[in-house]
Amino acid sequence: MAEQATQDRQSTAQPPPLPAKYTRAARKTRVGEVISERMNKTFVVRTITRVPHPKFGKIVKQIRRFYAHDEENKAKTGDTVRIMESRPLSRLKRWRLVEVLQK
Repeated sequence: MAEQATQDRQSTAQPPPLPAKYTRAARKTRVGEVISERMNKTFVVRTITRVPHPKFGKIVKQIRRFYAHDEENKAKTGDTVRIMESRPLSRLKRWRLVEVLQK
């Protein structure tokens, strides 16, 4: 009787949870140009994406601005940077600096 209870407990045991890198979706990254770094620990990145117009098919540029977090104030105006999606850091900041690609 005790053996059967032990087997029942072993068969219902759950495997250990997977590490976060396997359960969480990959974070988005963008490459763009720094257009403003006047704020402390924050800079603004402009990204340009070329997409076809939905109706006419002509390639058009879509320009978006992202506010990103820069803990060490490394990014300067005119730099090309890579930013990564993160949790909300303020009202507008949802991205953080990964690396400065070109000065």
